Amino acid sequence: MTATIHSYEIRQRKDKRGFDLISDALPFGRLWYDGPNAVTNEIGYAMHDSRSANAVIRVYDAAGNVIETHQHKADFKEW
Repeated sequence: MTATIHSYEIRQRKDKRGFDLISDALPFGRLWYDGPNAVTNEIGYAMHDSRSANAVIRVYDAAGNVIETHQHKADFKEW
């Protein structure tokens, strides 16, 4: 069995109105979040979305530099 790894990116929107959660694992490619807890909410969503697969979540600043990296180990267990 090969391990699936989902990769997520959290980037500030070009119009400065919130953040995008970007991944090939998402059904529409990206989600938009806004508000004071946008990045925290995106990290939580990515962890929940990838509960059956390992995940790497990278948060980028406006210049395109990685400022945070989170790794999530799948917690789905087979019987």
